Amino acid sequence: MNGTLNKVMLIGHLGDDVKMHYFDGGNCIGRFQLATNEVYINKTTNEKITSTEWHNLVVRNKAAEICEKYLSKGDKIYVEGRIKSRQWQAEDGVTKYTTEIQVTEFTFLTTKKETTGHKPNSESESVKNTNFEANSEGLPINDLPF
Repeated sequence: MNGTLNKVMLIGHLGDDVKMHYFDGGNCIGRFQLATNEVYINKTTNEKITSTEWHNLVVRNKAAEICEKYLSKGDKIYVEGRIKSRQWQAEDGVTKYTTEIQVTEFTFLTTKKETTGHKPNSESESVKNTNFEANSEGLPINDLPF
């Protein structure tokens, strides 16, 4: 290990539906905001305070398509990823900055489809815990488990 770590784990609610962007060559990215809340009691006033932090999330390719298909505003999701900062030149010449979470793994915790009384089908169950990093169990790709 080289002594550094860039890892983020969040549980929160989508602030809006996933916005997709498609590129030449078939690649795509999905972007959405995730809200996380912190609740505490103000010791002076004994008032319950809720503080919301907004995170800009980016998912790529197949993961983006899955998120677009199953997630909508208000859904609860667990994500893991890494922090990435970037900058660009706006049309007016001003340099803009943003910090994003590049999602590498996610698990749907609740979706509108589940909470409206529809039972999830087996396809949606199979994407509940999705890890998009290489799975190295030491088995050859063509090795069958039976």
